[in-house]
Amino acid sequence: MHSDDSTGDARLFSPSVARNREPILEVLVTALDGAKQVLEIASGSGEHAVHFAAALPEVQWRPSDPEPQARASIAAWRDAAELDNLASPVELNVLERPWTVPDFDALVAINMLHIAPWEATEALLGEAGARLPDGGALFLYAPFLRDGVPTAPSNAAFDADLRRRDPSWGIRSLEAIRTLARANGLSIERIVEMPANNLSVVLRRRTA
Repeated sequence: MHSDDSTGDARLFSPSVARNREPILEVLVTALDGAKQVLEIASGSGEHAVHFAAALPEVQWRPSDPEPQARASIAAWRDAAELDNLASPVELNVLERPWTVPDFDALVAINMLHIAPWEATEALLGEAGARLPDGGALFLYAPFLRDGVPTAPSNAAFDADLRRRDPSWGIRSLEAIRTLARANGLSIERIVEMPANNLSVVLRRRTA
């Protein structure tokens, strides 16, 4: 992620966003059908939030991030976009539970699971199970392990690099996600192959 020196504002740019935002949106259109209040976790630069809010005008999109620089970038992107359905970014550390954020009926987390400790995934699915309404969606986008095996050789190298940078980071197992989801009243509804050997995983909360 890098800042835009040409504009002199706080906006950050993530090169991967331009590559993945349309494929992600295609999945979100179905996954978020009927949702009105979406909370995005670890929104980063804010580019995804702007793109999705513009494409889904019926949804109130609330970005969040624990980092001040990211929230400043999100706010700058929001100011530039002038979208009525894009809320100001909120400060949110997923590990600090219960979350003190307004109610939501869907959750979105893009490229978060592998650059956070496993406890962050546990907190994310725990809050999803506690606060999503019946039928509410949790959308995850990330590289994953399937049956303990990386989905591509490049992911194996990426996983090793992540763990060198921080031993608590790493590509998560889809089977571990499935088990954790079940323990929190969630089930995996759909898995979609995505660009750059990532997956979109749509989970749904069911109370019956």
